[in-house]
This record gives sequence, C-alpha cells and structure tokens, in this order.
Amino acid sequence: MAMRLALNLGYLVGRDDPAGQLALAERAESLGFASVWVAEAYGSDSPSVLAWLAGQTSTIGLGSGVMQIPARTPAMTAMTAASLDLLTGGRFSLGLGVSGPQVSEGWHGVRFDAPLARTREYVDIVRAALARETLSYAGTHYTLPLPDGPGRPLKLTIAPARERIPVYLAAVGPRNVELAGEIADGWLAVFYAPGYADEQLARLRAGQQRAGRGPDSVDVLATVPLVTGPDPEACAEPVRSYAALYVGGMGSRKQNFYNDLAVRMGYAAEAAEIQDLFLAGRHRDAMAAVPYRFVDDTSLLGDVDRLTERLARLAEAGVTTCAVTPYGRGLETRLAALDTVAEAHRRAGLA
Repeated sequence: MAMRLALNLGYLVGRDDPAGQLALAERAESLGFASVWVAEAYGSDSPSVLAWLAGQTSTIGLGSGVMQIPARTPAMTAMTAASLDLLTGGRFSLGLGVSGPQVSEGWHGVRFDAPLARTREYVDIVRAALARETLSYAGTHYTLPLPDGPGRPLKLTIAPARERIPVYLAAVGPRNVELAGEIADGWLAVFYAPGYADEQLARLRAGQQRAGRGPDSVDVLATVPLVTGPDPEACAEPVRSYAALYVGGMGSRKQNFYNDLAVRMGYAAEAAEIQDLFLAGRHRDAMAAVPYRFVDDTSLLGDVDRLTERLARLAEAGVTTCAVTPYGRGLETRLAALDTVAEAHRRAGLA
C-alpha cells in the first residue's frame, strides 16, 4: 500500500505570505513530497502563484487546486495549462472547480447553472485544445467557433511538455464525485473522513464504471489540515476557523455544498447550528460549535505516533495522495509540522 504526500498552500492571505509559502514549498520538495497545490477564490490567482513557485523549485509537482471554471474560457485554461507544463518541464497538474454561486455570479458574472454539464463540456474542450486538435465544438454551453461571425477553428500553437496533462476535479456533491470518476484523472476531496469514505468512493467508482475505467484510474487527492503537538484536542483549535468558514459561510443558507457534506456525514444538527451562528456574524461561536470529532475525523492532529496511525487509516480509506495544509503560529511551526508528517509517512510504510 502506498500513498503520496503533497502540500496544499491554499490562498495568499497577506503581504508577508509569499515568502512563507515559498519556504513551505521548498521544505516539501526537500522532503520528497510529490506535489504542491495552490487555490484561488477572489484574491490571488493560482496560475500566477504556481509560476512563481515553479521558478524557485526544480522537482516537485505543481497543481492548481483549483482554477475556477467560471473565471476563464476553456481555451484560456488550456493555454495556461500548456504554458505552465512547458515552462516547468512537465510538472503541472490542472485542477478545476466550478466554485460556488456567490463567487461565480458575484465576482465573475457567470450564472451558476448546470454545473455538471458545463464541467463536462469544459473538460472536453480543454483536453481537445491540449491535444492540439483544431478546435471545433458544438455543445449546449460552449460553441467554438461562434457560428455567426468571422471566427474559424484554431489550434494551440505550443505543445505541453507531456502528451497528457492530468486533469483533477474538485467535487463535493455526490453527482460531482461521480463525474470526477467518469472523466477526471484525479479527484480533489475536502473534509475526507475515513468513516465516510465508503459512501464517497462508491460514487467515484460508479462514475468510473460508467466510463469503463478501472478503480485505479483516478488519483484520490484529499486536502487534510495538519497540526502537530502532544494534545490532539489542542491541535484541533486552529482548524476550527477553517471548518466554520466552509460549513457555515461558504455559500448561502440554501446552497452550501460543504454544509450539505457535513449533513451527509451525520452532523446535521451541528451543521445547522454552525451555519446559523456564522451567518449571524457570530464567527467565534460558530468555531466553538464545530465538534472536535468532525475536526479530528477530517484532519491530521497530534504527535508523530498518532499521525503515523492516521496516515495509515487514510491510505486504507482510499486516499492515494494526502495533501496536508499545515496550521500553527509562525512559519517555523508549520515547517516543523511538515518534517513530522514526513517522518510519520515513512514510519507508516506508505512511500
């Protein structure tokens, strides 16, 4: 049994953050991590950060976790992916996600409708462009070239370093997870708990079977908060803000995919309370309402021995790449957490 380690840096959050993110990426590379992933919402964009990291690293893989589908045309995404793959010598993986209605409509001005069908067409076009096909597409949501103008079918003028750039899909809802199993090379999972993994993997496998794909055709990449220390309950405290934001405030009261996931995981009452508190502006109370068990089930908390056992559980629960997000006060604490999880990974025999 093997499971790769990766690093998820999330978003840039302040003026001093770039230096810290670079230091974490360099440490992950020195420890043999497979890849580093960066996110975007309505602040830093992932391709810019990845290009900056690429110029200062040499071996570690680089992934967008994610590039937002409503933010770019599929052809623009293909251009960016080809450029990053070429410039990094084949180190880039393309993670895509539909974002949510608030960001899609409020920030990008793109209606959040038919996300599964849009994603399917989007991936079709990106893959065709990256294969350097002369691009012509007649879909429900995308038509290339436009039929009533001077446009003509075009072909990407550069070639990626690799014949096929891996495409990952961020998926939370059951139907989205099935779609990842059907069309993606990897699934970007969040709040992945071994106790709930069978239900999610069943959806992934259903998509794979529908497409005639084998069970090993999709990399299950779970982003997992990481906090090291002797007391797991104390380690959970820094993660509460992240859990409260996503379960309580990432979306509207009627449409929050992460809240829905918490409900499916058996935390219906707690998810409702967290959302009520967060949307009322009582963020600290929302954080306090996040159950310790939820944080512990979806994070890596504790000392090296506990991390060793928890990494083994994640691997047994189907995770093939564990992307850790280190929490803690100060850069040195987070760097040390990477050292600890690398040692736990070695002890668990997952390399």
